[in-house]
This record gives sequence, structure tokens and C-alpha cells, in this order.
Amino acid sequence: MRTSAGVLTVVGVVTAAQLGLAAGASARTEVPQSAGCPVDIVYPSRFYVNSDHWVTEGGLYFAVRNKSATKSFTKVTFTVTDVNNIRFGTARATGGKVTHRTSKTVSVYTATLKKKTSLGVRVQTHLLNTHTYKVRFALHGTGWNCAVDQGTWGS
Repeated sequence: MRTSAGVLTVVGVVTAAQLGLAAGASARTEVPQSAGCPVDIVYPSRFYVNSDHWVTEGGLYFAVRNKSATKSFTKVTFTVTDVNNIRFGTARATGGKVTHRTSKTVSVYTATLKKKTSLGVRVQTHLLNTHTYKVRFALHGTGWNCAVDQGTWGS
């Protein structure tokens, strides 16, 4: 009786791992906002990690959103850089194009960030440690007074 219960327990654990039942993770952020900065940084508040420590649903999504109703900005580059325990895979841009991608850095660019639009990237992400990880945001562009260093995200 004990043997069959032990076997069922092991089978249940293996089945859960095979089905990709993922552990949930959440992150806190320290993103400073410059006074009068007309953009917001978009980052995940919750995501799921599979048994191999890859983020599910195609990876993490990071973006910069123009919250101005009247102004467009030019030559906008948004960079996400690994600070601690994250490695990046393939990246897909939204609202622009990926200009630089390594296992530790992803940059997206658009010539014009129009009003009420966003520039973002969904990047396949591998967490080397699911309890402590961090990325840094950098933002370059013309037409605003925002700081280049846009803070960090992670746990």
C-alpha cells in the first residue's frame, strides 16, 4: 500500500512538471520618473516560470508608452539590460525594431514614437535564479527631458 502511494506521488510530480504547471513569480520595481517625463515604462507585475526556469507565454514584455496626447518623439531607443540572474533568448519588437540583442541586453528602436503609442519588446527569458533577478531600463530619445536611467525591475 505504501509503495503504490509513493509511486502515485512521484507520478503526480512528474505529470505536473510535464504539463508545464508553472510557479508564479512577481516583481517589484524601482522606476524613478523625471518631472514632466511624458512616457511610462511598462513591465510585468506577474509572470509564470516553467520547470526549466523559462518564462512562459513567450517571455517577458517591456515597453515605453507615450502618454502625451499631443507630442511625438523621435529617435527613441529603449534598452533592457540584465543586472542579475536573467538571460535573454529571441526578441520580438512591437512598434519598432530590435536593433541589438545579446543574452544580456535587448534594445528596440523607432524613428518616431507617435502620441499615445508604445515601443516594446517581448523577449524569451531564462531565470538563473527564480528568487532574485533584476534588469535595468535605459531610454534615449529626442523631444523630452527624461532621464536616461529609468531604474530597475525585479526581485
